[in-house]
Amino acid sequence: MNKKILGRIRRSGPESRKEQQRLQEIREKVRLEFPPRDPPRLRPATEGIAARIRAAREAQGLTWYAVAKRAGIPNPSTVRDIEYGRDTKLSSVQAVARSLGLRLELVEV
Repeated sequence: MNKKILGRIRRSGPESRKEQQRLQEIREKVRLEFPPRDPPRLRPATEGIAARIRAAREAQGLTWYAVAKRAGIPNPSTVRDIEYGRDTKLSSVQAVARSLGLRLELVEV
């Protein structure tokens, strides 16, 4: 590869103490303006259909990919979305449940 191109790709870091200080100040301003989410990451659901699907998947030692493949769903992140309680198609939830040996049914409360 050309040295000129490599010089643009790699950067050794801040050149001087003054530059390091300037970058740190910029980071602090950005953190104040855009604080990190609390909690920082979404967590899987702990109850309901989502939790039962996750428990069944883990009991069978399957990954999201394996479950999606069994269910005929092209995107494994759909299984993750179900487990995290995000909105998804009912047909996807039903296909995932069926692939794990579960059955969805409506029950009067």
